[in-house]
Amino acid sequence: MKTRFTLLFLCFGFAASAQKLEVLTVEKIMRDPKWMGVSPDNIRWSDDSKKIYFNWNPDKTERDELFYISPNNIKPQKTTLTQRRDLVPDNGKWNKKRTLKTFEKNGDIYLLEVASGKTKQLTNTTNRESNPTFSGDEGSIIFTNDNNLYALKLNKGELTQLTNFVKTASTEKKPAKDNEQARWLKKQQLELFDIIKVNEKDRKLDSAERSQFKVAKLKEIAFGDKRLSNVQLSPDGRYVTYRLIQPAEGAKSAIVPDYVTSSGYTEDIPNRTKVGSPQSTSESFIFDTRRDSVYSIITKDLPGIKDIPAYFKDYPKELEVLKKLNADRKVDISGPFWSPDSKYAIVNIDAQDNKDRWLMKLDAATGKLTLLDRQHDDAWIGGPGTGGFFANGSLGWADNTHFYFQSEASGYSHLYLADVITGEKKQLTSGKWEVQTLRLSNNKKTFYFTANIEHPGITHFYRIPVTGGAPVKITSMKGGNEIDLSPDEKWLAIRYSYSNKPWELYVQANKPGAKATQVTNSTTEEFKSYPWKEPEVISFKNRNGKDIYARLYQPKNPDPAKPAVVFVHGAGYLQNVHYWWSSYFREYMFNNMLVDNGFTVLDIDYTASSGYGRDIRTGIYRHMGGADLTDQVDGVKLLVEKYGVNPKHVGLYGGSYGGFMTLMALFTQPDVFASGAAIRSVTDWAHYNHGYTSNILNEPFNDEIAYRQSSPIYFADGLKGHLLMLHGMVDQNVNFQDIVRLSQKLIELHKENWELAPYPVEDHGFVQPSSWTDEYKRIFKLFETTLKK
Repeated sequence: MKTRFTLLFLCFGFAASAQKLEVLTVEKIMRDPKWMGVSPDNIRWSDDSKKIYFNWNPDKTERDELFYISPNNIKPQKTTLTQRRDLVPDNGKWNKKRTLKTFEKNGDIYLLEVASGKTKQLTNTTNRESNPTFSGDEGSIIFTNDNNLYALKLNKGELTQLTNFVKTASTEKKPAKDNEQARWLKKQQLELFDIIKVNEKDRKLDSAERSQFKVAKLKEIAFGDKRLSNVQLSPDGRYVTYRLIQPAEGAKSAIVPDYVTSSGYTEDIPNRTKVGSPQSTSESFIFDTRRDSVYSIITKDLPGIKDIPAYFKDYPKELEVLKKLNADRKVDISGPFWSPDSKYAIVNIDAQDNKDRWLMKLDAATGKLTLLDRQHDDAWIGGPGTGGFFANGSLGWADNTHFYFQSEASGYSHLYLADVITGEKKQLTSGKWEVQTLRLSNNKKTFYFTANIEHPGITHFYRIPVTGGAPVKITSMKGGNEIDLSPDEKWLAIRYSYSNKPWELYVQANKPGAKATQVTNSTTEEFKSYPWKEPEVISFKNRNGKDIYARLYQPKNPDPAKPAVVFVHGAGYLQNVHYWWSSYFREYMFNNMLVDNGFTVLDIDYTASSGYGRDIRTGIYRHMGGADLTDQVDGVKLLVEKYGVNPKHVGLYGGSYGGFMTLMALFTQPDVFASGAAIRSVTDWAHYNHGYTSNILNEPFNDEIAYRQSSPIYFADGLKGHLLMLHGMVDQNVNFQDIVRLSQKLIELHKENWELAPYPVEDHGFVQPSSWTDEYKRIFKLFETTLKK
């Protein structure tokens, strides 16, 4: 099961204490997290549904260990080295009856017979075999070796190579053609000498005989300097589909200097490109083995393939140039997804500008496409389950003629079913909530999914019939429920937590109303000795009339200065106002400490946070630091008007996107925020990565307006309050160069009320407890000295 959060970071060295935690200090809460206890993680079932495996560390040893339980015996047991060695990997492919599973392990292919538990090794080579799956008739295992597909017959053991991909096609040296004089001489020889006639006759007979014994060679498919990927065989064995990727030319990558090294010399860490750098392109092809022919999947007729993004209306000259060019937009194809009977195939196509996603019916015999569904967004396509390459099971076949997928067409990510023959689409779920994970049952009659139906900050596990109907809730514990359904679909392994209670493992029968039984109890006595606050989850209307949710922490004894601190969570599409244990557990504890010291704390799920549908998700399009920042300002107004906070004594802090927001707040809203701590912050979006930034701001060279109004470095002259910046020097996500450039800008602007704390050995996510401690001691000092005047 994929899990979102874990208490364990890669840092060790502080032993847990059994003493009571009566007073929170930075030194206490920023220790190695093992002092709190280590939650179970990486939960997964055995293929026979008899055991649940999970990583855990109840004894706070140097490393996590692998444990297991069964639904009928929930006492955790450690696995032995032999048991770990014999474990079947999570990934792999099942046959239709789910009696056999094929998988790759250590570069070889295996077959598991589930009933007996016996595993058979099918290959044992020095090459790496991978991506095994069953053929359509389930008589063979199809796998990849050195870019080529092979079929291994299960009953005979016969191995057949199915493709012949090569870097460069081989060429047979053909004899040079005779000139006119040479042809005349050969003709004369045949005319004059009988021996020449006999030899020529023998040569022709030999050639005819050799041709009868000649073995047909596999067609060579050359891919040259391109990268071959996504090689697949249709279930009926006729079509091979594949993608060729042309690497980007001229894409320059940043370098991150590492100063504290074992060699004593500065060492360079190769890093990423920046937004707007040239991107790789791809084209998808079909090899028809019956006709021995290769041809491309035709994308030129995609509806809207020539559409020009709406933002170009702000650039009239460029718009006219694009209209004249009339060029197709670049796209990437994933799939095809074949129907079980091989009659139909669907491909998922994403525009590289991410403003369109097409589901297209593929005619494999011609490479032509027919529209099944188009999702368009003037901002960018996103939301749970809507990405083709990262769909995580959110699209597939319900039967031979019905294809299911997720879409934000209604404003929230919901489940749809399309008839590939008639083109008719049916929305199966609806409402102001999101389908967040999705799984089709083994018998293909039921959809299982997690969703936030009851409240944006509460997740539960549900089921509906494939034909549609009211969702039936299966889990019942209020908070966060991360579900791993057993392969036989009789049991749930639940990773559950609450606002002030870290994640634990529970087991429950897969029935509505069934009781969930707790398996682990991970938190230490020291952690449990402190009354961790359950933040109040509130909502308010922002200036645009949208409901904005927040966590509110109120002190029992407010400081006379009535100070408040706003915590700003990071981004990457994230939610922090919820009823489960936060991934920002250090900040959660720090917020408890601030409240103990008389501060009111507000933690807002601002515009662009996940869990609230399309309009909130895309509300920062072309203007980061716009609606997301005014949400913070509106939150401060609420604190002042309803909770008695002094408007002159408000600060804020956050990391990554939260650090960026802190900078924008102090630079553009200096009368609202007296001080702020910006951690690992983006200071200029033109220097961040492509995948994340181009979705929201397009590219610097074609939408400079968006970058100028979204980058703090352009607003640094507005700084009035006290600014503390903290940044890891080997940050490979938001490079240290970012904060250095802003520092130089502040120097040139003659600003004095700022400081920079660099951390020489830290990447984007800090690891060393000493760094966390130093960082938050500085932040606490900032708020104590600037907000309690």
